[in-house]
Amino acid sequence: MCKSRAGSRRVTVPLSAALTATALAAVGCSGSAADTSPKTPEAKVSAPPAHAGVDYQLGGAYTPPKGVSVVSRDHTASPAPGLYNICYVNAFQAQPDAEGDWDADLLLRDRAGKVVMDKDWGEAMLDIGTPAKRARIAEKVDDWIDSCADKGFDAVEPDNYDSYTRAPHGLLTAADAEAFQALLARHAHARHLAIAQKNTLELAKDRKRVGLDFAVVEECGQYDECGSYLDAFGDHVIVVEYTEKGMEKACAGWGDRISIVRRDLDVTPAGQDGYVRETCDRY
Repeated sequence: MCKSRAGSRRVTVPLSAALTATALAAVGCSGSAADTSPKTPEAKVSAPPAHAGVDYQLGGAYTPPKGVSVVSRDHTASPAPGLYNICYVNAFQAQPDAEGDWDADLLLRDRAGKVVMDKDWGEAMLDIGTPAKRARIAEKVDDWIDSCADKGFDAVEPDNYDSYTRAPHGLLTAADAEAFQALLARHAHARHLAIAQKNTLELAKDRKRVGLDFAVVEECGQYDECGSYLDAFGDHVIVVEYTEKGMEKACAGWGDRISIVRRDLDVTPAGQDGYVRETCDRY
């Protein structure tokens, strides 16, 4: 089972700075301008139902509570029978201690040749900075997407779209992230899976061009971002909050339109110590 992705997957750069970075990337940073605007064919897939009961089970699968019709689980798990199932994959970074599963040249390295780590999670970042490397990385991630489709999942949730914001300056760009995400979107759609944008508000404006069908957002209530995600995705937004304050704000503003759930930070399975799951009915 994968480590929980909860809590820290937030863009740490100001939105204005991120938009500037996107503009700079478009004129040739990382040598990838030629493929930063791929057109993904319109997907013949179904996004999750809007304003549905949702559960976020990345810490381990368990029987969904009553009223849940949408559930997200790791790609190593099986889908919940009879529900809309979203399949989680860690697409832009290696799992903790799993950098050996990747070719050495596909790990992002700093100017001194040292592997760049996401220190919060102990994960090596993947080098999506060239078309050739993106294609090779996508080949492995596509295998996971194939497994999701073969098991009967309905959608895929590639995590760490915002990884480029944590890389040392100039090593990766927003354009690199979008180009790689578009590769995954094309493959997911070919397997009849919808595909989510995970967090990364500054790229939401490009979601149609990249080929993304809905959003899975952590803590948009906490950070006053929910409305901006709805501007990009309409009501096809799934919100996961981790604090009472964030949950209260999300429910007060958007609880009648979108899917919102509060989980504990470790997304602990039901029945274990620390498990928290709340819905807007409580707020």
